[in-house]
Amino acid sequence: MTDEEDRRRAADLVAAKWKGVLESDHDLIDPAVPRAAHAHPRLRELSPMVSHGALYLHRCIRFPWTKDVGALFRRAGGGFMVIRNSDHTVLGEPETLEEAIELIVDNLPEGTGPAIDGTADDL
Repeated sequence: MTDEEDRRRAADLVAAKWKGVLESDHDLIDPAVPRAAHAHPRLRELSPMVSHGALYLHRCIRFPWTKDVGALFRRAGGGFMVIRNSDHTVLGEPETLEEAIELIVDNLPEGTGPAIDGTADDL
């Protein structure tokens, strides 16, 4: 495969993952959360995953995934929390979903581009 074919394949896999997340059961995550992340062009290129009501974004498609992009959690009392799982740093506790999305974007690792069809070890 050429590099261009690899990029297209990765983009197709990411699009399929987003489709699954965006169509997921409302009991898994508030649908507004993945919709807001997907609306942002930089985050839409990353590989999404939902677990325990939180949205995780990865720079690779295959396990082991990267953990250096902020994960988005809803706070019990309202608002949101963005945590970078690689070092468990709380990047912030914004009140609005829009602020939470911008916080994730503002803290993307340098050189973050579209997710690759590989693991964290391949980056």
